[in-house]
Amino acid sequence: MQEEKINFIKKDMFALLQKLQAGTPAVWGKMNAQQVVEHIADFFNVSTEKIIFDLVTPVEQLPKYREFLYSEKQFRENTRAPETVLGDQPMPNRQNSFEASLAYLEKSVEEFFEYFSLNRDKKTMHPVFGLLSFEEWVLLHYKHVRHHLRQFGLL
Repeated sequence: MQEEKINFIKKDMFALLQKLQAGTPAVWGKMNAQQVVEHIADFFNVSTEKIIFDLVTPVEQLPKYREFLYSEKQFRENTRAPETVLGDQPMPNRQNSFEASLAYLEKSVEEFFEYFSLNRDKKTMHPVFGLLSFEEWVLLHYKHVRHHLRQFGLL
C-alpha cells in the first residue's frame, strides 16, 4: 500500500497536474492553480525542514490526528490549516509562472525522497500532526495532494 502511495506522489500526481492550467478555476477554496502547486511544494519542504513550524496542536489531541492519518478518510472540502500556520488568505504566487511552480514542486518532491533516504529514521515536525516519520509523511502527502487535486476537479 505504501508503494502505491509513493508511486502516486512521484508519478501520478504530476500526470494529473499536467492537465491543470494557470487559469483553471477551483471547484472550492480560495487558492488559484499556481498557489495550490506552490502550497503543495511548500508542504513537502516542511517535511524536509526547509520550512519550520512549531506544533500548534495540543499534545492531548495528537492521537485523534494520528487516527485520521492512518484512516482512509479524506480531508473535507475547504479544510484549512490553522490561521497561526498559514494565515487567512492564500500566499501570493512566488514563482514567475505556473510552469515554474510545477518545476518547484518537482524539485521539492525529489528532495523529500532524497532527504529521507539519507535520514531513514528521522522524524520531522508538522504543525498540526506533530513529529512524523517518512512513512507517516507519505500518508499525509498522499491525502494532502489528493485533497488539492479534488479541489481542481482532477480526481
